[in-house]
Amino acid sequence: MTLEELRKAVDEGTVDTVLLVFADMQGRLQGKRLVGSHFVHDVVEHGAEACNYLLAVDVDMNTVAGYAMSSWETGYGDFEMKPDFGTLRPVSWTPGTAMCMADLHWHDGSPVVASPRQILKAQLDRLTERGWAALAATELEFIIFRDTYEEAQGKGYRDLVPGNLYNVDYSILGTSRLEPLLGRIRREMAASDLPVENSKGECNFGQHEVNFRYADAVAACDIHTIYKNAAKEIASLEGMSISFMAKYDEREGNSCHIHLSLRSEDDSPVFADDNGMFESFLAGQLATLRELTLFVAPNINSYKRYQPGSFAPTTVAWGRDNRTCAFRVIGHGPSLRIECRVPGGDVNPYLALAALIAGGLHGVDAQLPLEPILEGNAYTADKPHVPSTLREARDLFAGSGVAREAFGEEVVAHYLNNADVELTAFDAAVTDWERFRGFERL
Repeated sequence: MTLEELRKAVDEGTVDTVLLVFADMQGRLQGKRLVGSHFVHDVVEHGAEACNYLLAVDVDMNTVAGYAMSSWETGYGDFEMKPDFGTLRPVSWTPGTAMCMADLHWHDGSPVVASPRQILKAQLDRLTERGWAALAATELEFIIFRDTYEEAQGKGYRDLVPGNLYNVDYSILGTSRLEPLLGRIRREMAASDLPVENSKGECNFGQHEVNFRYADAVAACDIHTIYKNAAKEIASLEGMSISFMAKYDEREGNSCHIHLSLRSEDDSPVFADDNGMFESFLAGQLATLRELTLFVAPNINSYKRYQPGSFAPTTVAWGRDNRTCAFRVIGHGPSLRIECRVPGGDVNPYLALAALIAGGLHGVDAQLPLEPILEGNAYTADKPHVPSTLREARDLFAGSGVAREAFGEEVVAHYLNNADVELTAFDAAVTDWERFRGFERL
């Protein structure tokens, strides 16, 4: 949808609401529902304000200490949401509504560097300096439950009814049971200019995946973030619920495989050139994966996925079409690309792609040699392991010179504090596991 098309729709009364939104640290859409006429007559030129605490809260929206940008001491002021009109689109599942992504700026016009979209754009600027651009796609898994979100919360998220009662990986019969919901998601995404390629069943009970077409990196992350919000809203409209938790139960977790390739200014595939760049880029990703995992696996629960034989990687290695490795190289010639299998369904795609690009550029700048390909089962290989806890990832990130050079001290401090907030909350929590083990027997 162009801005002129939006103006016409507002004048004709077919659009009365515009969602001006941005992605927060957790990868969630935050923003305002603006009256359509107010958006086109005022916000288009001047933007809109939002409280800067939106990038300084925990997942429960609690204000927490330790952030330089936002605190009681600084008065919890505003930043500006500046519309990115290239992202205007109809919201087909909500009548009379359009949506526009925003970039965040301070009142002096400077960017809010700790906002996820800005972090990714900063890495893309580094690619642009070399005459390159990034293309990406995400494969986002989720579990469908027949309980509503309210029913699930009332049950304490226990004893929920999954949408399928057996493994429906690639099953046409099994996925047909949920086609009323899945088909609606595909159709609503297409109607909202979110280019879906397919949906398919996965291994866990009620687990499915929707895949989107390759796009430039920012657009791919916008699509991911809008879709994730939309899928939850559509599930709710259908009397069901969807979870993107990295690890809901002891069966297979929800992954988010990220595909990445580079294009030159003339749109030729950079990885296809026989100049050693692909090898150095991948070598850099391997060399920096552990220290940048915080941007790829951001939550306590993220690390529960990394189990041997689970299709979630535990080993920092690369292989050709090898699903046991952290990095799976697929395609040939112009389609050659790197699939990172480390992220889960809870990932913030802007941060993950920023980390993958930063790691690749470190390899190119240092001209790192690519280690030998791993043949066979990476789960049993004598290789470095993906961090096993958020605390380990946090400490590796804190000591990373690559992170500080690529993202800057402000960004590193901001996301270390975010990790510290999560770790403190988790350390104080009493879990069901502890109650079951200790209530009577200890």
